[in-house]
Formats: sequence, structure tokens, C-alpha cells
Amino acid sequence: MKLGIFDSGIGGEAIASALRVTFPDANIQTANDAANLPYGDKTQSVVCELTDTALQPLLESNCDIIILACNTATALAIEYLREKYPSQKFIGIEPMIKTAAKITRSRIITVCATPATLKSERYKKLVEKFGDGIVVIEPDCSKWAQMIEDNHINERTIAKIVDDACSAGTDVIVLGCTHYHWIKDLITKIAAGRAQVIEPSEAIGRRVKKLLNLS
Repeated sequence: MKLGIFDSGIGGEAIASALRVTFPDANIQTANDAANLPYGDKTQSVVCELTDTALQPLLESNCDIIILACNTATALAIEYLREKYPSQKFIGIEPMIKTAAKITRSRIITVCATPATLKSERYKKLVEKFGDGIVVIEPDCSKWAQMIEDNHINERTIAKIVDDACSAGTDVIVLGCTHYHWIKDLITKIAAGRAQVIEPSEAIGRRVKKLLNLS
């Protein structure tokens, strides 16, 4: 089994690490576009063009599945890619609104994502479909991806956003960008039991198994 993982930057490596545990015998290849990071402030046409160009090595490798480990690329480019490459299986990553809606007790959740993801039609449809009766807080995390990519973590900035969310009643924090997986432990520590922090690494493995008819 050959899996390709694309992300705008280092976020895809977090997904790759999780999938190597789930599929130890798989050939897992990664590709990124760090030169054009961040994607979260770019238009849909630009994201489509950049994503298409950057994942060419994965297409040339004939991957069984290509995983867009970038929420922004999923939100803005996956339909374009599926239409352009109809024989290629793609898995996208989207904010876990459905899961958050199931587990929240306060009916208040916080989605940490890029501006492009939050403005996308795919994201809006997720909220409309699964967020009925739920307050969705969308803080400004626009600097987080670059901060993580540069390994210059500003804990004070992160703590302010997490504390404000928890003070507003949030009991589920959705990480809607794979870059943020690298600071999941920090966010969980700051939340200090006030909110559960979720991201889709395990769900991706289940989706791979389903697409490839693996037991």
C-alpha cells in the first residue's frame, strides 16, 4: 500500500507519523509547499494552483490514496483535484464539527482554523449540517501556522485564545489545521480539563481502511 500525504508545511508530518503507526507496512510519502506557506490567507484559485503543483510527485508515484492533510487545501481545492484526476483517490481533512456536536455538553465549541477554511463553503456547510443549536466560536488563529512552521511558539498568544474560549463556555476545541496538531498537548494543558481538544488523525486511518477495503 502506498499513501501520499500533502500539506502546505510541516503539519502533514504529524499525520504521517500517526499513519505509520496504523499502517506499519505501508509506503508513506509526503510532499509540502513550505515555500508558499501560509495557505490560509490565499484565494481559492491560488490554493488550487499551488496544491496541484505541489502534489505532482505523489501523483507520479501512483499512490493508492493521496491525503490532503491541509484543511485549507481540502476546503478550497479537493473538488477541483477530484475533477481533474478522477482515477485518483483523495481523502481530505475537515474540522470535526460533527464529532464536536456529538460530544459537547455546553453546546458551545471553538474551531481553531485558518481564515480561508473558516470562509470556505465546505466549512459553512459543515456548520449548517451539524451545528444546529450550537454556538461556534471562531478565534483569530491566522498567525499560528507560520508560528509553528518557524518553531517560534508564543504560548501567551495561544493561552489567551484558549482561555477566552473556555471562559465563554467552550467544552470542545476543534483543531482545524494540521499545523495545530504539533501544539495539541500545549492547548490541552492550557485548557486544563475545561475543554476536550480533538483532531482527525485516527479518523483518517479509518477512512483509508474503508477506501481500500481493508479489515
